[in-house]
Formats: sequence, structure tokens, C-alpha cells
Amino acid sequence: MARNVVSAKLDIIFKKFFTDNKDMLHSFVASMLEIPQESIKEIQINNSELPPDDFDGKFSRLDLSLTVDERLVNVEIQVKNEPDYRDRTLFYWAKLYSSALKSGENYGELKQTITINIINFNMFSGEDYHTEVAAMIKGTDEVFSDKFSIHFFELKKVNRKPNPHNSRELWLQFINADSEEDFEMLNQTNIPIMQQAVRVIYDMSEDTRIRELARMREKAMHDEASALKNAKDEGRAEGRAEGRAEGEAAILAKMKAFGMSDEQISAILSGSN
Repeated sequence: MARNVVSAKLDIIFKKFFTDNKDMLHSFVASMLEIPQESIKEIQINNSELPPDDFDGKFSRLDLSLTVDERLVNVEIQVKNEPDYRDRTLFYWAKLYSSALKSGENYGELKQTITINIINFNMFSGEDYHTEVAAMIKGTDEVFSDKFSIHFFELKKVNRKPNPHNSRELWLQFINADSEEDFEMLNQTNIPIMQQAVRVIYDMSEDTRIRELARMREKAMHDEASALKNAKDEGRAEGRAEGRAEGEAAILAKMKAFGMSDEQISAILSGSN
């Protein structure tokens, strides 16, 4: 019988997995940024708190905020596409960038700020699963500032077959995995860090409290999506009703402009001769 596993694609599982396993967090960050793991001297988790047992996660977001050596890094999992997602990403980048500057410090003290967005939908037209947005001077390849960097990793474009020679893809495949079969394919790569990561996921899947938190989080996200959909549907219905009312008012105004009496208008609208 197949094992019922939790998925790191769920933000609460992602955050607990990496906050509890610092060695895997180092490997993940190094792979996402394509830097040597040994070049990372220290990773400090700035928001390691996890939700309480009664957490429902409704209309909230969970992300992982880090200080990697002298760089500020924010990692976010986004499952559903939202119309304002690009603007929201820019807002959180700007907020993180400015947050480290203390009163009286020079602007030159601002740190390189990197946002890593792992998204479960397609945002860009190309086939590559990775897109980096940088501050460039228009018309040239000159970098305006290396302190601005936003990465997008589109999970739906990641190859499902593990490539043992690409650590970035392996981590994205790990996050994308949602069945025992997926995790076993990663196990069979014989890459120690991946085998360790799979064992941790299996252990988390056996933890009753974690499974309940995952269930509550999934329910909260479903409720949020339903509430937003209902609000949009109600807005469209109200718009149609207002449109009909405005149309009827315009017709009445034209009929009166042609000199029709209220009795004539009423007879026409009721279908009488």
C-alpha cells in the first residue's frame, strides 16, 4: 500500500522542513542561487516561528526570511496565481530591502536583497523553469545594481525525472513531489542529501500533529480560494444587475424623449397593444 505523504509544496511543510534541517537549508539556498555551498558561512532564519496547533492560516502567507552571510533572502511558495502577484513580489522585496537600514546609516549600507519565488503555475512564456529579474539599464546589458534580484522557479516546467547532476532541479523536484513514487525516484538517485530529505519527509508524514496542521492549512487555503471566487461571482452578478438597470433607465428616457406617456410606456413594457 502506497504511503500517504505530505508535500513540501505546502508552505507550512516547506517552512518546517527547512527550519528544522539547517544542513538541507544550506544545500537548498546554494542550489537555488547557484553558489558553492561552502561559500555560505552562516544562514540566520529571521522568522522561524511556526503556527500554533489551532492555526487555520486563513488569508495569511507563510514565507522563509533569511540572512545569508551579508545578503537578505526571502523564499516563498505560491501555489495559486493571483492577478497582483508581481506587484506583491516587488512590494515584499522593497520592504525587505529597506528594513535592514537603521536610522543614521548611509544608503550604501543597504544589503543585496534576493527574493526566491517558487510558484506552482506558469508566469512566463519561455520553456525554462527559472527566470531571474534584475535591474538593468534599458538598451544595454549593464547592471544598474546587483542589490536587486528576484528569482522565479515555475514548478510546472520542471522535469519530473530526477537529474542527479543538477542539484537545483533535484530540490525543485523534491518540492514538487506529492506521492511516494515521486520521492522514491529521488531516493534512487543515491544523492545523500536527497535521500536524507526523503527520510525527513517520511518522518513528517508519520507525525500526527504535522499531518493535522497540513490538513488545516489545505482547508484554509481552499476556504480562502472559495471566498475569493464567491466575492468575484457576486461582484459580476451585481455588475450585470446594475448594467440591466442602467440599460432600462436609458430606454425609458428615450421613450419619454419621443413623447410617449407613462401609460404608453407601461403598455409596451407589459406586452399590451
